[in-house]
Amino acid sequence: MRVVIIGGGFAGYNAAKTLLKSVGDDTEIVVLNPTDYFLYLPLLPEVAAGILEPRRISVSIPGTLRGVRLVLGTAKSVDFDGRSVSYVDPEDREHSLGYDRLVLAAGSVNKLLPIPGVPEYAHGFRGLPEALYLRDHITRQIELAASAKDPAERDARCTFVVVGAGYTGTEVAAQGPAFTAALAARHPELKDQKIRWLLLDLAERVLPELDRRLGDTADEVLRERDVEVLMKTSIDNAGENGVTLTSGEPVPTHTLVWCVGVRPDPLIEDLGLKTAKGRLVVTAQLNVPGRRDVYACGDAAAVPDLTRPGEYTPMTAQHAERQGKLAGRNVAASLGHGSHGTYRHHDLGFVVDLGARRAAANPLHIPLSGLAAKAVTRGYHLLAMPGNRLRTATDWALEAVMKRQTVQLGLVRSGSVPLDTDSPELPARNAR
Repeated sequence: MRVVIIGGGFAGYNAAKTLLKSVGDDTEIVVLNPTDYFLYLPLLPEVAAGILEPRRISVSIPGTLRGVRLVLGTAKSVDFDGRSVSYVDPEDREHSLGYDRLVLAAGSVNKLLPIPGVPEYAHGFRGLPEALYLRDHITRQIELAASAKDPAERDARCTFVVVGAGYTGTEVAAQGPAFTAALAARHPELKDQKIRWLLLDLAERVLPELDRRLGDTADEVLRERDVEVLMKTSIDNAGENGVTLTSGEPVPTHTLVWCVGVRPDPLIEDLGLKTAKGRLVVTAQLNVPGRRDVYACGDAAAVPDLTRPGEYTPMTAQHAERQGKLAGRNVAASLGHGSHGTYRHHDLGFVVDLGARRAAANPLHIPLSGLAAKAVTRGYHLLAMPGNRLRTATDWALEAVMKRQTVQLGLVRSGSVPLDTDSPELPARNAR
């Protein structure tokens, strides 16, 4: 018997991990993924800010899931009647992979909106290439600003616009000022230069999807760091020399970070199965209706939220992880190992890392801020990571007592990380 899992993110990784514990040697577990690692996305902003090295949040799939067969590739189509998956490997060769059970955990990509100039001039934040590009890009803008003779050019290069005040955008904007301050400190030419960070969102407040107290804490920290928090505001268009806000205000800038949300992997819409809001419709047991051998979980699946009748579970890592575990359990049960379960999960609270010694958290819905929230936030991340905990904690300790490393390596160019991509975890081919 062979179980194929498409995707190695929170859902796919945990599905494979659960299956390993549940089935016997007669069942082959295959993870089809574009990279050989599980990416711990919540800490991606710390990679962009130069706090964590990228390998800290990249956990080896074959190294931590011994007994799982990793197949490097990107799924392109599924033949449900023939029980096979077609995929393309990193060298652009086409292959097919047969299965007895299939778990669709393809995840999500950057959400796009029809705003002129955004696809060309904005960059998303869903994968390591984008985080590494942003780290280099911010470093480069400060260095170019230091050598610029024109005050207008200097101002534009020292202006950074983040669109989207959800988890990711808020954390990027909160981490940004300390990073750019460390970069500017190396350049006497920028001693009196103002560095602007703007956070935009059409919502009424920061972190609109969370408890208001968390949003208020984050808003307070952002404003303390002189981040310009502009709610009920987005961008009307983007161009080579800057953006125009929906208020009509032009903002000269060379940096536009797009964090407005995510959409299911484009593979889902090509499957020919029923979807809801672009996500694959499944039962509360994570089974695809009419396909007893196919399961789906995580961002790619519209899972009924039994705690909120009539709604689907949000696209969060917390749900993806738990759905992955249940998918693994139910697949094992379909093969005669254990019993089926139903997905029902009340969120246990959320954590938002705001950089330095600040965070916002509500574990078990108890609101925290300051050092207590920071300790809970970092403790949660260390416990949630499936590997690299000591290395991550060491980077945090070094960041607290040493100067931040501030160099640009130039390994990821702008064309390698287009906003409109089916695979944010991979740099685009043939980019200049």
